[in-house]
Order: sequence, then C-alpha cells, then structure tokens
Amino acid sequence: MASILEQYENDLSQASFPNQGRNPDIPLSGYVNARLEKETPIFNKQRIDFSPPENINSLVVCSNQLCMSLGKDSILRIDLMKADQPNQVDLGRKDDFKVHRIFLDPTGSHLLIALNTSECLYLNRNAQKVRVLSRWRGHLVESIGWNKLLGNETSTGPILVGTAQGLIFEADISASEGGLFSTNPDQYFRNIHTLEEETGPAPVCCLEINRGYENRFSVIATTPKRLFQFAAKIPEGTEQQGFTPLFNQPVDDLPSIQEFPGSLGYSEIAFYTQKLRSIPSSFAWMMGNGVLYGNLDFSRPDSILTDVQVWEYPSSAEKPMSIVLTQFHFLLLLPDRIKAICILNGQVVFEDIFTEKFGPLKKMLKDPNIGQIWIHTERAVFRYHVEREPRDVWKMYMSMGKFDLAKEFCRDRPECMDTVLANEAEHCFQSKKYIESAKCYALTQKYFEEVALKFIEAKQEEALMEYLQKKLSNLKSSEKIQVTLLTTWLTELYLNHLGILESDASKRSLYLKARDDFKSFLNSPKNKECLFNNRASIHDLLASHGDTDHMVYFAVLMQDYERVVAHHCQHDDYNEALNVLSKYKDEKLFYKFSPVLMQHIPTKVVDAWISMGKKLDPKNLIPALVNYSQSAGTQINEAIRYMEYCVYKMKETEQAIHNYLLSLYAQFRSDSLLSYLEKAGTNTNRIHYDLKYALRLCAEHGHHRACVHVYKVMELYEEAVDLALKVDVDLAKSCADLPVDDEELQKKLWLKIARHVVQEEKDVKKAMACLSSCHLLKIEDILPFFPDFVTIDHFKEAICNSLEDYNKHIEELKREMEDATLSAKRIREDMQEMRNKYGLVDPQDKCTFCDFPLLNRPFYLFLCGHMFHYDCLMQVVVPNLPAYRQVKLEDLQQKLAAAVQPPKSRSQAKEEDTINLAKIQQSREQIKADIDDIVAAECAYCGELMIRSIDKPFIDPQKYKEEMLSWL
Repeated sequence: MASILEQYENDLSQASFPNQGRNPDIPLSGYVNARLEKETPIFNKQRIDFSPPENINSLVVCSNQLCMSLGKDSILRIDLMKADQPNQVDLGRKDDFKVHRIFLDPTGSHLLIALNTSECLYLNRNAQKVRVLSRWRGHLVESIGWNKLLGNETSTGPILVGTAQGLIFEADISASEGGLFSTNPDQYFRNIHTLEEETGPAPVCCLEINRGYENRFSVIATTPKRLFQFAAKIPEGTEQQGFTPLFNQPVDDLPSIQEFPGSLGYSEIAFYTQKLRSIPSSFAWMMGNGVLYGNLDFSRPDSILTDVQVWEYPSSAEKPMSIVLTQFHFLLLLPDRIKAICILNGQVVFEDIFTEKFGPLKKMLKDPNIGQIWIHTERAVFRYHVEREPRDVWKMYMSMGKFDLAKEFCRDRPECMDTVLANEAEHCFQSKKYIESAKCYALTQKYFEEVALKFIEAKQEEALMEYLQKKLSNLKSSEKIQVTLLTTWLTELYLNHLGILESDASKRSLYLKARDDFKSFLNSPKNKECLFNNRASIHDLLASHGDTDHMVYFAVLMQDYERVVAHHCQHDDYNEALNVLSKYKDEKLFYKFSPVLMQHIPTKVVDAWISMGKKLDPKNLIPALVNYSQSAGTQINEAIRYMEYCVYKMKETEQAIHNYLLSLYAQFRSDSLLSYLEKAGTNTNRIHYDLKYALRLCAEHGHHRACVHVYKVMELYEEAVDLALKVDVDLAKSCADLPVDDEELQKKLWLKIARHVVQEEKDVKKAMACLSSCHLLKIEDILPFFPDFVTIDHFKEAICNSLEDYNKHIEELKREMEDATLSAKRIREDMQEMRNKYGLVDPQDKCTFCDFPLLNRPFYLFLCGHMFHYDCLMQVVVPNLPAYRQVKLEDLQQKLAAAVQPPKSRSQAKEEDTINLAKIQQSREQIKADIDDIVAAECAYCGELMIRSIDKPFIDPQKYKEEMLSWL
C-alpha cells in the first residue's frame, strides 16, 4: 500500500499537471515534503456573484475598471474597488444597431464603443453621457493601440485605430468639452497606413504600441494571417506629434512579415509585462493553425521577436476564440472550456470545462495592470486568480537541462533546490565534467559516502578534493568530528597529489599551483581551529610524506615555532633558526635553543639577545653562557659583551648576573676586574654582586688589588691594610684613612704601615713620611719599632716638632682655663644682681589683655612691663601652645585642683592632718611652679610666642563659614 506522503504527491502532481506523470529519473533528495494540505491549483476559478439584467455582449477590464455592454443600448461600469456601486449608462440611440466591440484604455478612463453601423462612441469614466466620435463615422473599428506613455485620465494622447478594411488611423481623444466651434472629443483622425494580405486589405486584428530604449517606438499590428512590425526612433519631446514616422519608412527597411497559411478569419495577440516594467517581455499570437509565442527584445535593430516557437492546435480540437498570456502559460478559450499550455515545454497543464448552465463562452481577457483573467458568457462572469505560477517551473527547466533557470525558481524551496542540484551534478558527471559535478554534489543532501565512492571509482582525485573542500566549507563549527575527518582526508589527498606532480618535471606549473592551493588550505581561517587541535596528526602526515617544506610552513601557521627552530637546528641551519627566533620573539624558545646556537654563532646570538632587550631575563641565559664559556675565545668575549650590556645598559640588579660577570673578568679579563669593582662603588646597599663570592674569586686568581677593594667595601680595614702592604704601601695608606669615625682604629692601621716600613723595608725616611701623613701618630708611637742601633739624628726633627706641638697644646689649655674662670665670675655677679631686682604695681594699673584693674585677681608681671591676670594670660598663651604642652598643662591643672581639696574625714588625728597638709602644700607649690614654667616662661606679647603667631589667621578656618554667615 502506498504511503500517505506518496498519495499526497501523486494527487498534487495530477491536479497541477494532469498530463504529466512522475519522472522516474529524478532522484529523491534528503528532504521530506511534509505538506499536509492539498496545494491549490495555479489557476483558481471564481464565479462573480452578478446577475446581469440583460445579456452580456462585450466585456473589457483594466485597472480594476470593468465595463460591459448589456443588451442593445446600455453600458454597465463597475469599479472593482467599489463593486457594490455599479453605474449604468444608456447609449441613447433609437436606430437599429448592435455593439460590435468595446475598448478600454490602460488607465480605465476612456471607453470606446464600436457599433456595427460603422460608428464609434466615447464615454469617459467621470461622465454619464456618451459622445459620438463624428470623425470616425464610416469605419468599423477592430482594434485600438493605446498610448501608454502619454495617456492620462483626461486625454488618450496619440493612439492608433485599426479597422475592418485594413486601415490604420491615428487619433487623439480628449475628455474635456470642446470650444465654441469644436464640440467633438476626437481632436483629429487621419489615415497613416493600410495592412494587406495576399488577397488585399485585411482587418487589423490587433495594435500594440511600446517605447523601447533610446526613445525607439515600435508598433506590432496583426491581420488574420500576418504580423507586421514597425519601428523608428522618435526624437524626445515630439511624441505628441504622433506615429507617422513609424509608417513612413520604406518597405525594405521594415522587419520581415510573419505569415502563416491557416486562417480563422480573425487572430488575437496577447502580451505579458513583468511587474514594475513598462514594456512587455513576451507575446503569444493566436492564428489559424496554432499559436506563435516567444520573447520580445526591443533593443534589437531588426525584428523584436526572439526565441519564437509554434504550438499547433490538435487536429480534432475546436478552434480557440481568445488567448491570454501569463508568465509561463498561455490560455486558450474554446467554446466549452479553457486550456492552459506551458510555454516552456508546450504541454497542456490545465483544463477547465464549463457546463451549459451559463451558456457558451464568449470572450477571455486579462487586466494588464492587475493580472486577473476574466471570462464571460451571456449570463455570467468568471474570474481566474493566478496563484504561485512559477511553483513547478523548476521541474520543467530541470528536465530541459536549464539548471540555472531551474535554481532561480526554487530558491525559497530547499527540497526542490536539492533535487535540481542533484540532477545537475549527475548530468555533469555523465558529461565527464567532474569538477562542476563535485561542486554541485557538495551542495546537495546526497549521502556523503555514495558521492565520494563515485569519484573514487572514476579515479577523479581532483574532483574528490573539490567535493571535500566544498563539503568542508558548508559544515558548521559545531560538527567537529566531520570537520576533522574532511581536513585530514584533504591533507592526505593534497600530499599524494603534490608527490605525483613533483616527480614529473613537465608538470612544474601544475605543481606550483597545487602547492599554493595546499598552502591556502592550511592557511584557511575556517580550518584553523581544526588544524590546531589536530596539529600532531597533520605533522605526522607531513613527516610520513617527507615534505619538510610544508611541515615547516604548517608549524609556522600553527605558531609551533619550537618545531621550526628544532628542524633548522637538526639540519645545521643555525642562522635560519636564529632568524625564526628573532622574528617571533618568543623568550621561552630563546632560553631553550640559545645553548645550541651559542656554540655555533655566538656573535649573532648575542646581537639577537641585545635586540630583545628587557624581554629576555638574563638570568635564564646564563646556562647558555656557562656551558661554552670555557671553550674558544669568541664565546667568552660574546658572553662578556652581553653581561656588560645587561649591567651597564639595562641596569640589571640581579646578583647572579653580576657574580657571573665578575667571574668572567677574574678568569679572562683581569684588566677590567678592578674597574668593574670601582664602578660598583663602596656602598653595600648599592652593590649587586656577592662580596664574599667576589673576595674568594679574586683570592683564588691572585687579584690582590681587587681583594683589597672588596675588603674596603666590607669595612675590613685591618685585612685590607695587611693585604695592601703586600702589594703597595700607598694602597695601604689609602685604606688606613678610611675609618674616619674611629681614630683608634685609624691610628692602629697607620702603626701597622709604619711597622711594615720600618721592619720590612727598613726605610726611616718612609717612616717619617708616614708620621707626617697621619696626625694621629707621634714620634713616641713609632720609636719602639726602630732597632736599638738607630741614631737619634734620624728623629731629631720629628722630636722637635712633637715637643713644639705639646707646648702649643699646653698654652691653649691655659687660655681656656682663664676664660672659664672669668665666665663663672660674671655669672655669679648676674645672679646676685637679679636677687635684688623688683617691679612696682600701682592700684590703677590694668591688665594688658582685658583692660580691667590688675589687683582684682592673681596676676603676672614681666620684665618688659606687660601685666596679665592669671586667667587672661592663660587665654592668650594656651591656644598658641604646641599640642603636647597643652596636654601637659591640662594634666597639671587637674593635679592642682586635686591638691587643694580638704580631707574627706574630720575624725583623723591632727598630726596626720598637719603632715598631709605640709605634703599637699609642697606639692601645690611644685605644680604651680611647673604651670608657671609653661605659661609665664616669656611675655605673651614680647616673646617668641607672638612671633610664631604672626602667620596665624584672625579667624579660625573651622569657624570661618559660621563667622561669614553671621555677617550676612
């Protein structure tokens, strides 16, 4: 039993295309069509709810304006936007006439009514009265060519009129009322051409006017058997003058005439205009034996008809009466049905039969602006909506092999697009266009394994690579397993392909192109994450093929510079390894590979280190220097050069760096050792090398001067002098002067120097020079060092100088004693005088601060004459005292207040009271004396207190705002 989905697809196919079965060659795609409702047909018929009062003779519709001729003498007009407000107009004629045809312009404003009496009437949309076109009298109108460029609601502009006698007239109709001498709406009516067949003039069945490119106008006119084309360029601005230039051309200059043998006695042509376009793009001409259809190209200088085809009527079928053209179909009206024929394959895709209930079918037409199709009988009106006409066009284009067009019409239907792509891929594969086939297969939902096997069996490796690349580009980042699989497979294929091309010298250009493609693949941002996560596998693949160039290239892409540098080092290409390190400036790689590079290219390595500057930690480079510092002199010199750069340029303070530089100097460059130590200075807080290590190192290599310097820095002056005496006495003298603050030590050191000079060198003159160099040494200090046989003549001058110094010192002491005696005498006299000094206070004297009588309260009298109450002086002095004195004063006042309190109990003995009272009295006097020392040490107005308060503001800054507001 067939599934529900299969039954649904079969029903849908039969409903839309009754004459077509399912194409068994179309493979199923990976998509499932899950539509649950039956799809509506393309042409959906609807009967208009309208019962005409009389029979319908003719019907026209344009721009939602529908006009029909009813009975003999009335016109019914309906605005389809206001269908409930029809308007009926009486033609107002009494003679025996019939409406032959009616014509409505594209704006829906101008209605022309052709009568069988060879007359023509005009009715404007805004008018209720029919007007006679007197100049048209005598001509049976068969067709009208409307002017879509100049036509508007008040005027038709120049139009063409075709008659039953084969004549083509040019006319202009205005809806406005004429002047005093012109009451007719037709402005003019003149003959400009005649259409003829082989038997003579033939009715003009159709006229179509269009303006193409560069103001080139064209007119298509048809008779029952012939189709004529007229074209000419009308200068811009002269369109209002008419179409005479089109018909005045020589016959030889006109395009060839299309003619067919069969004839219905009439013909009809239909046009299709795309939305937002002003000129039609295709046509369909209903003739005697079939329909001629094709496209229109108004840019062509000759015939504008292109891609012309003929669809012949079935021999048994009745002849059609009307034709309508849509985008992909033309519809033929037969007496009892309509048929829709697809212009792509000529198949009948739709057929709708009308019952006899409404009578025979009369006419079929299309609203050129809206696109709706109308059919009428004498008693009914039908309308067809065209819904999603291109829905199945993709199938037809696909069956015709026009895959690009098929894809255009199924862009919004992924299941259909997949089918088209699968067919295109299979078509290209069968045509041996494997690359194009791979590109298409990659866009389908075909099983990956099936497609890959097809290319593998066909031995099309390049096509397989193209397929894999396209598939890879379409994968999402979340599909990591698939991405990894395809990336690894593609790498293997690329390497195989490159290996084959590289072995053939004649394919050098192909090899270079394939190599560039492979590098682009490795460098692709989309593959970067996958390649990075699987870089070990990719490296193994590259290594298995021996492709070192691409292995290095891939390592650089992955920023695996360690592998790149290691590769260059293994191949003894140390310069290139250093270039990679210098280019990417990875300090960790410098630390790792510097020992190897330092052994072979020390100068360049040190230059690279220096260029890196502070990015490198010199401490981590010491192993690279230590390993090879014992070998050739080049490495040693370069090691010293870099250490000097770190110390003097980078101002490196790391102790290991300074110790290593010190060791290099001590071993290989002793002339620079002392200079380095002296530049380092003698301040231990600013010296960055290890003093003990430096001392041991200098001692091991016999650098005594350097050892002396280190002793001096360590303040081991005795050791420094002892060692300096082995080298140079002058050096020892410089060491002896260093302990400036310790004269005893300094004298001891000089005594050592003197002993050495006397006992070792036995040079009395030098000993005397030492005596003059140090003021701490006396002749008596160094005499014991001399042997007993030395005569006094050698010391005569020194002894005399020493005695003179002693004499001078004694005289200075005498003068100092006399000065001290005089000073003590004067002090005693001043003290005696001060005991008798006093001041007088009068009863009228007032306090300097408060200006109240002074004797009212306790007061202070200063030698300067200023007098203050006790409490007034406190107010002046206390705020200006330092904080710690204010605290002390407050503490003394509290003690004084406690000392004046009487005993709490009166029952105590009088002896105890007397003793306590004496102690309290003594304590109070001491406290008051302490308070006086703080408060009355100097006059508040004459002493330093007033001087210190000169920069004090008059108003306390904390109370400034409050004071300022008080003045407002």
